Amino acid sequence: MQLDETDRRILRALQRQGRVSNADLAEQINLSPSACHRRVQRLESAGVVAGYHARLDLRQIGRATIVYVEITLSGQRDEVLDAFEREVARVPDVLECHLMAGSADYLLKVVAADAEDFARIHRRYLSRLPGVTQMQSSFALRTVVETTAVDI
Repeated sequence: MQLDETDRRILRALQRQGRVSNADLAEQINLSPSACHRRVQRLESAGVVAGYHARLDLRQIGRATIVYVEITLSGQRDEVLDAFEREVARVPDVLECHLMAGSADYLLKVVAADAEDFARIHRRYLSRLPGVTQMQSSFALRTVVETTAVDI
């Protein structure tokens, strides 16, 4: 999909504040509300806007510990990858799972209350994932930059 400058302004505004009203969005980007609404619907229909979400303060909900887990599998066959991906998607504490190029096959972003809670997650879920031969966990000490916004 070709994006013009008006589309880009809409996307930048929606990334800053996804709950902005159509009237406020239209005013911010100097469009009529009806034209703005049509453009947002077109961007959503095309899949450029994949969805909206609320970003939670992990400390406020008792999940302030972020752990990155590198996973190495026993092989790269489709059935090994598929089985792992199917099961890791069921782990409630995994926020992200990425198939990687490099030394590890997958990189997981896991949230936990603390180190003890991560030990529970590791025992109950991660150690039981199919095809895993090696895991290396790294605890984040502090979040320096966190955003979902991309430069458009």
